[in-house]
Amino acid sequence: MENKKIRVGFIGLNPDSHWAATAHIPALKSLTEDFEVVGVANRSLESAQATAKALNLKFAFENPQVLIQSPEVDLVVVTVKVPYHFEYVKAALEAGKHVSCEHPLGNGLEETKTLADIAEKQGVVAVVGTQMVNAPEILYLKKLIEEGYVGEVKSTTLIGSGWNWANETVDDRYYLFDNANGANMLTIPLGHTLAGLTSVLGDFTSLKADMFNFYKTVNVADTGEVKPKDAEDQILVIGQLESGAAASVHYRGGLSKGTNLLWEINGTEGDIQVTGDNGHGQMIQLSIKGAKGSDEEMKAITIPLEMYKGLPDNSVARNVAQIYKLLAGDIRNNTRNAPTFQRAVALAELYDTIEKSAKK
Repeated sequence: MENKKIRVGFIGLNPDSHWAATAHIPALKSLTEDFEVVGVANRSLESAQATAKALNLKFAFENPQVLIQSPEVDLVVVTVKVPYHFEYVKAALEAGKHVSCEHPLGNGLEETKTLADIAEKQGVVAVVGTQMVNAPEILYLKKLIEEGYVGEVKSTTLIGSGWNWANETVDDRYYLFDNANGANMLTIPLGHTLAGLTSVLGDFTSLKADMFNFYKTVNVADTGEVKPKDAEDQILVIGQLESGAAASVHYRGGLSKGTNLLWEINGTEGDIQVTGDNGHGQMIQLSIKGAKGSDEEMKAITIPLEMYKGLPDNSVARNVAQIYKLLAGDIRNNTRNAPTFQRAVALAELYDTIEKSAKK
């Protein structure tokens, strides 16, 4: 496949809504030298046909299994809800296909481990969409830390709002409020942002956590229903990172009239703040400020323009495009530079540790 385009088939793609349409399709349109989206499989053939017609795709597959087995597809992209990840990713891996799956990879640690083991055995490129890790702002932040902008990192503090997980939702998002589905505030906004944090500062070596669910029900605005909610809306973590630095994390449901994302890094020579409009660090525009040495106040840190070259203007699509760029290189060169399923296991282990600590 050194010179041929990588043929992409989507499991879960609507032409004008949801994550695949707003993030993946614009991302792939910026990378047409490497990729061609050829087909889609949805819940029904009719839905797939409507999407294929709207997006001018060659194939509308009868169901996901037909797409997975098709010789016309090189890369299977799984963008359905988390409870369906395991079935489709496992089938694609066993068919010998390269796979890209949204994060979280599995519904819990065991599913994630199983998928990572199969990917390793099959020797295919298997990528999880923790796109904050490769956001230009985070890559530049990592460079600043490695070059000693703050000196030796002594502590870091993360505060964020989950956007969802308060007491209001719509029917299409209600599944996020049921922990059985594995798609909650811990695994999505906090999980993505912890992926970014640990990519810059290293993994946790010890932690203590608490999680609380203050809203026991949720109002479903478009149906008028009031439904039960067991997904936590307050998550607190304190611990220590590999470097020895202290870490403190607090995520809360909904949006705040105050701070919705603040990640601060404090060191012996200076300090850095990363901010954004909400706690989904994987998809928002991030801003960085810093102060070091004799500086008396924080100043904006400008990301070099070349780090955005050739990427979509929108941060949602841009960060996904970064993953696809690495994925293309991994497929063509048999490398593993995009976020791997093994990295997904490390994150799932972190979530599992947080959950177990909170239950003590």
